Amino acid sequence: MIRRLLDVMQSLLGRRPPALQVAALCTRKTGEATEVLLITSRGTGRWVTPKGWPMRGRSLSGAAAQEAWEEAGATGRISKRPVGYFNYDKALESGLAISVDVAVFHMGKAELSEDYPENGQRRRRWFSPEDAAKAVAEEGLADIILSLQPIKR
Repeated sequence: MIRRLLDVMQSLLGRRPPALQVAALCTRKTGEATEVLLITSRGTGRWVTPKGWPMRGRSLSGAAAQEAWEEAGATGRISKRPVGYFNYDKALESGLAISVDVAVFHMGKAELSEDYPENGQRRRRWFSPEDAAKAVAEEGLADIILSLQPIKR
């Protein structure tokens, strides 16, 4: 009900542009197979990619790499340009949600550290691209994961 009221008010007053976040789509090769790293969100425990807000003094890809390190302990080669974008509604502490566009950067040859800032706050797991696409809630993110087939080394 509140969401519908907010939508009506925004349509009357004009919509604010969506906020922007950055994400790292971390992959690795094991033999001939490609694996995609997903982590759990701290709030709901659903499977997501490491993501966060742009950072002052860092490029968007640099911010995505920093999020991969902080949230998953992942390091690797990050693309300079996004491999895709998706949109989701981010729930705020107030109970309202805001529309967020996410620029996704590919981190290839990802390696994991056992010691990283959010260790113990999230789970992390390697998935096949098909299983990763099924595990994430955001359809746009699933499409990006599947669009990278075959993911290059």
